[in-house]
Formats: sequence, C-alpha cells, structure tokens
Amino acid sequence: MAGLEGKVAFITGAARGQGRNHAVRLAERGVDIIALDINRSIDTVPYAGPTAEDLAETVRQVEALDRRIIATEADVRDRDAVKKAVDEGVAELGRLDIVLPNAGIASVSSARDMDFQKWDEMVDINMNGVWNAISASLPYLKSGACIVATGSVASIKAVPNLTHYVAAKHGVLGIVKTMAIELGPENIRVNAVLPTNVGTDMVQNEFIMKLFMPDLEVPTIADAEAEGSAYREANVIPIPWIEVDDVTNAILFLVSDEARYITGVGLPVDAGFTVK
Repeated sequence: MAGLEGKVAFITGAARGQGRNHAVRLAERGVDIIALDINRSIDTVPYAGPTAEDLAETVRQVEALDRRIIATEADVRDRDAVKKAVDEGVAELGRLDIVLPNAGIASVSSARDMDFQKWDEMVDINMNGVWNAISASLPYLKSGACIVATGSVASIKAVPNLTHYVAAKHGVLGIVKTMAIELGPENIRVNAVLPTNVGTDMVQNEFIMKLFMPDLEVPTIADAEAEGSAYREANVIPIPWIEVDDVTNAILFLVSDEARYITGVGLPVDAGFTVK
C-alpha cells in the first residue's frame, strides 16, 4: 500500500502469530515498529504463550528488512508498562502513526462452569488490554493516524461456551465505534478487523481442536482440514481457518490512504462465518 513509508506502528501481541505478521509486512512497506508481548503463558489459557525467543524472532525479521524495531516484554494489563513501552518507543523512533491492539487469548467454559479468574483474565487482556494500548498511544496521535483493533467474529455474533470471550470482543467493537466518533474530527480513524478462526497457535492446539472434534481421541490439523470437519462447517466458504496474511491484508488496507474515509467499522475477515 502506498503512503506508509516512514511511519511508525505500535503492535501488541507481536511475538508471534498475527502480531508478528503485521509487524513484518508493515516493515516491508517501510514502517518502523514498536512491539510488545508478555513472553509467558497465562494460567487460564490451555496452550503455551509466547516466549522471549518468539519476540526476538520478530525483531530479527523486522531488522532483516532494514527497519527499526523497539521490542518490550510487557503485559497489556499493566497500564504503566504499556505506557512506558509506547513512551520509550516514540522517544526512539520519533512518532506514532498506526496502533494495532492485537494481543489476545482464547479459553473455553460454559457459563455455569466459568470461574472468576478465567473471566477476569479474558476481559483484562482482550478488552482492557486494547484500551490500555489505545490510551497510551493517544498523546502521540496526530491527523492522519489510525487505530485498527483486533476484534473477532465474536464481536458481532454470540458463540456458546465463550461468554467471556464474546463479552470482551463485543467491548472491543464498542471502544472502536466510540473512539471513531471522538477522534474523527481530528482526522484520526479507528476501525477493527473481525477474523474467524485464524491458523495460529490459538486455534491449532490439541485442546481447541478437541472441542471442535470431540469424537477424535487425538485430533490433528489434517482432521480439521478434512472435508466435513466442524472447523470447515463453521464457515460459509468451507475452510477450517483463514491465514494470518488474510488478516494482515485487511489491516494494510485500513491503515492506507485507500481507506482514508473508512472509520468506525468492524471489517469481517471471516469466510462468511457471521452470515451463516
């Protein structure tokens, strides 16, 4: 996309998956990066979290593209740590143009079995973490800047056994729509992407695959990709999940001049999940 060279982007959840992909593909277009991730696992999450080595790999890939990157280990729930990461990144890189609050977790529980820790960690990371990233960035955003939060199909559609996740992701879209109204007069745009399942560690792990395919003792990625699998049946276009590039492509559009009058929207990248 034209018009991105020389800009600076702040990305949470940048150690791997979608966050890393956003960082690398923005770097390919001349964008410098402020990157943040927690670099550890979360107690209520049934898959391993990112590591310091993962974040170091993001740094390596961005620097291989001859772009600058300031990477920080921090928890998006820690407002002071997020603010410090943004302040230090802007001090080093000189500006902030793009904010991608991307960090998120997934866990599963029925409402009857939901414990407070699982609820609190979900809402604190997936919703409050988005606000913390935006709030820390606001002092640096000027005309032409843009924010694209990572929502979900669960931002606009209920999904059973995900009350905490659905609530948090609905909250993300509420933040986006309200901030778009507040910041629009300053020519700052605020949007969200709403992916279906994405082919990352959040989805491609034994626990989540077992939920989709409970009849299989040890479900595999090949099982998920097989015709008729529950993963494929969830979407109108019969695929088990989209790729990280599909989400990044939508973000690259939304932060570009081609989307200069698009604000306050949740853009589904969902293979038809939300219309099924």
